[in-house]
Amino acid sequence: MEKILVLDFGGQYNQLIARRVRENNVYSEVRPYTTSIEDIRNGGYKGIILTGGPKSVYSANAALYDKALFELGIPILGICYGAQLMAHTIGGVVEVGHSEYGKVGLSVDSASLLFEGIDAHTTCWMSHTDYINQIPLGFRIIAKTDDCPVAAMENISRNFYAVQFHPEVMHTPLGFKMLHNFIYNVCGCLGEWTMSSFTVRTIENLKEKIGDRKVLCALSGGVDSSVAAVLLHKAVGDNLVCIFVDHGLLRKDEGKQVEELFRGVYDINLIAVDAKEQFMSKLAGVSDPEKKRKIIGEEFIRVFEAEARKIGKVDFLVQGTIYPDVIESGIGDAALIKSHHNVGGLPDCIDFEEIVEPLRDLFKDEVRKVGLELGMPESMVYRQPFPGPGLAVRIIGDITEEKLTLLKDADFIFRDEVAKAGIDREIGQYFAVLTDMKSVGVMGDGRTYDYTVALRAVTTSDFMTADWARIPFEVLDSASRRIVNEVSGVNRIVYDITSKPPATIEWE
Repeated sequence: MEKILVLDFGGQYNQLIARRVRENNVYSEVRPYTTSIEDIRNGGYKGIILTGGPKSVYSANAALYDKALFELGIPILGICYGAQLMAHTIGGVVEVGHSEYGKVGLSVDSASLLFEGIDAHTTCWMSHTDYINQIPLGFRIIAKTDDCPVAAMENISRNFYAVQFHPEVMHTPLGFKMLHNFIYNVCGCLGEWTMSSFTVRTIENLKEKIGDRKVLCALSGGVDSSVAAVLLHKAVGDNLVCIFVDHGLLRKDEGKQVEELFRGVYDINLIAVDAKEQFMSKLAGVSDPEKKRKIIGEEFIRVFEAEARKIGKVDFLVQGTIYPDVIESGIGDAALIKSHHNVGGLPDCIDFEEIVEPLRDLFKDEVRKVGLELGMPESMVYRQPFPGPGLAVRIIGDITEEKLTLLKDADFIFRDEVAKAGIDREIGQYFAVLTDMKSVGVMGDGRTYDYTVALRAVTTSDFMTADWARIPFEVLDSASRRIVNEVSGVNRIVYDITSKPPATIEWE
């Protein structure tokens, strides 16, 4: 399988670069700059992309790499810090000055393979204080801005390319085309990475690995665990047992929907545990969000453990790990099945031999595509991201049955209005939050003293940064009127217009 290495020097866009490569139907791996030269040499990479980074290449604690990287004969593209690193390492000069931030006009040499099919004048996204003052021997300048004399450079004979700007972000309109040019024109990739081929190959690999042995899956009802469960079921059929712990903190009717889908549609051996009372009793009077998370996590383990004991020994335990989990936790190289003896804090007393992680190589958008390849309903595949502790962290303050019911109804109405407006696929995440604030309202001929519900919606490509969604006023108006009229105990609706950063997407 052809693949591109994304060598991470600490930049915030490492995952986004890898996703852009995969959107070009070529597999990409993100590995830290501490990866050995031997591993890179033996990795079979068609190309290497050097990411941005937070430091200067000439600083005392700079993230550098051995010059041997540039002697492997592999095409390399340096982005931002990666461009400066390339220049600094092989004979150029990087200096402080000529800072640029935001959208900038860019003049390019369209004769370069990197800029093939791109007009001589375009726009790019800059974010730098240092700049390349002198290019290395054998290079030529192929792009510039008013303030940056070396916005891009190339060495055709060595297949080295460097750009000071960020082609991976949407603010560089033709950045995707530039990355496509590097991947195909320079690296010579064929584009064989598709979710159709991945799905078929993964099912066959799972069949061969597992055979007729028993598999246990902790099913949360979210996209990742649901797609993993269906993949396993396609491979091993009735040898898969799923445990679904309903802690009562899911969105309205979601527990019922999970049971109907996996039992009714897929005929999967599903053990559904209604543990709402158990979780609610543990959460009574708890307001601190971190305590909520800890209680829910520990209680989930206890419930799962009790059900797993009834099943007895299993050979494999399914985990819905996806590639961002691997990158962010520093777990190491992705693989279809990895031997462990614990997962996400699950107790050692659950008796299994290996963990199965069928989605370990995939980003979230790829997981969704696999779900569609498996014929899963779009309502499940495009289900909104949901925190592990569920609505517990969308209720500010302590949790009561009244508050939980109120939030479920308000959240359902908001999501329903967004879907009816046909903008649900345009928004990265949208949900309701029950604040702990009550205010005076006028309902009919009397006054009320009821809760305020906050609506939150963001647009994002990677969830590392996000902008508040510009939902049409008529949609917000309809959602507000319905919530106030249909949900008893609410008399005020506010809309959160804070981006990330400085805010997070969730409120707690």
